[in-house]
Amino acid sequence: MRNLEKYKGVIPAFYACYDEAGNISPEGVQALTRYFVEKGVRGVYVNGSSGECIYQSVEDRKLILENVMQAAEGKLTVIAHVGCNNTKDSCELAAHAQKLGVDAIASIPPIYFHLPEYAIAEYWNDISSAAPNTDFVIYNIPQLAGVALTRSLLIEMMKNPRVIGVKNSSMPVQDIQIFKQTAGEDYIVFNGPDEQFIGGRVIGASAGIGGTYGAMPELFLKMDEYIKRGEIDRAREIQYAVNEIIVKLCSGRGNMYGIIKGVLRINEGLELGGVRKPLPQPVPEDQTVIEEAAAMIRAAKEQYL
Repeated sequence: MRNLEKYKGVIPAFYACYDEAGNISPEGVQALTRYFVEKGVRGVYVNGSSGECIYQSVEDRKLILENVMQAAEGKLTVIAHVGCNNTKDSCELAAHAQKLGVDAIASIPPIYFHLPEYAIAEYWNDISSAAPNTDFVIYNIPQLAGVALTRSLLIEMMKNPRVIGVKNSSMPVQDIQIFKQTAGEDYIVFNGPDEQFIGGRVIGASAGIGGTYGAMPELFLKMDEYIKRGEIDRAREIQYAVNEIIVKLCSGRGNMYGIIKGVLRINEGLELGGVRKPLPQPVPEDQTVIEEAAAMIRAAKEQYL
């Protein structure tokens, strides 16, 4: 049995941090990393969907991860998403991540062209081979990638000894059950959809990785605490409050991650910039949404913590 304990718990997806010119801000990356250390989360998931990875260059993603590792000082489990839309760049990022000493790398399947399962497996195994001493996490997000992880593809990937589990961001909770039953106890399944943190955990996920955790990590940590203690009714109360907050975060004209960065500016004093085009920036009218979401988070923390 391998040691999976360092992955179990609340792992926020790391946000892209920009300066005023829209370039990667090392200072912002380090400030956000220290914020997560202070909040007491298990780890961070870097350069994934919440990190706007599809709009980052290879050098951008290296710079982000370097600054995360520097600021984390070994206090966080770090999972680096290294998937790109070609194998060469993905392998370069995988080797770089291993050199920096991350705990695991992860990857979506190739997007745009719908590849057969054997080609997807080859892509993931090539990436894993570029970081031969590092754990590998399959990232299943079919609503964005355009291809879903199947039981047969998971079984094929389990032949790779570095594969430790699945970050499952598909909406059916049953997918977590299928992956957990297929892989067994020596593998970990991460719940992806934040709105069903409890549902995913109850059906078999051992941890969660989510894009809104960063705006309100204390609330997810408290849910995690209640789940571990079997106090599901109390966890459910917080889940309902969190889901209302998520609805608010998604109600602006600008992209949700731009709204979240505005919330973090108000509630935590973090300056993380906006979002990268073609993602839409928050418009002036979104300031009301940002302020309301920030207030909802403060009120929920006061009520439930």
